[in-house]
Amino acid sequence: MKRRKPGFLQLSSWLGFAFLYAPIISLIVYSFNASKLVTVWGGFSLKWYSALLDNEQIIDAAIVSLKVAVISASLAVVLGTLAGFCLSRFGRFRGRMALSGMITAPLVMPEVITGLSLLLLFVALEGSFGWPAGRGITTVIIAHVTFCMAYVAVVVQSRLATLDESLEEAAMDLGAKPWTLFFLVTLPLISPALISGWLLSFTLSLDDLVIASFVSGPGNSTLPMVIFSKVRLGVTPEINALATLMILVVAVSVLGATWQLRRQSRSVRSNA
Repeated sequence: MKRRKPGFLQLSSWLGFAFLYAPIISLIVYSFNASKLVTVWGGFSLKWYSALLDNEQIIDAAIVSLKVAVISASLAVVLGTLAGFCLSRFGRFRGRMALSGMITAPLVMPEVITGLSLLLLFVALEGSFGWPAGRGITTVIIAHVTFCMAYVAVVVQSRLATLDESLEEAAMDLGAKPWTLFFLVTLPLISPALISGWLLSFTLSLDDLVIASFVSGPGNSTLPMVIFSKVRLGVTPEINALATLMILVVAVSVLGATWQLRRQSRSVRSNA
């Protein structure tokens, strides 16, 4: 069998990285452009970052998006973990297939359908019970939790499927109660999946535009909605600066999660 030359593999890797990250690097570079024209370099400048901090509309939208993303991701982790635990540990029970299908359905459902159905549901609830009173942050959080918990459930279920159950059996032999077993043994073992699910939910919520457009109300626009409305009038260097800050936040979150997962992995290996 003829072996591939190392140079070919390196070239393929560099082409792959360039395909993935060249647009992002270009956006970051032009966020420091002094010119008002986003494609004409006019020298290095930080004025667009300064202008961004003075833009109350973008700052308010960023605060709304971060608040929605943090709350949605946290609730999705709780509900998704319970769903994944039920599907993985309760074996066969009546309605298991229906529950599994209903949990994974949001993964393949078009966002337009999800947003429209949630809008109709909120309108019907408001007409029947008076809640929720209009559309706002609460309805956006509920909408984001509905599709984020599906991703968390899949991640947690996959982690539980590969978990060594002998550790839980040993804890039960030593007298651990079910809740003690869950919080002191199972939960730490699946913590990497919980961190991954939270980060995935946070990113999906922060990035969502379509569903939020259906269920948000006046004065509660999320950051993607504001960016999309501005981009329709033309891309400005201010938007490049905002996108660069978002990339920085996501990169720091991913690096922090990776560091925490490696730390836990080393701790498990040292205790083994």
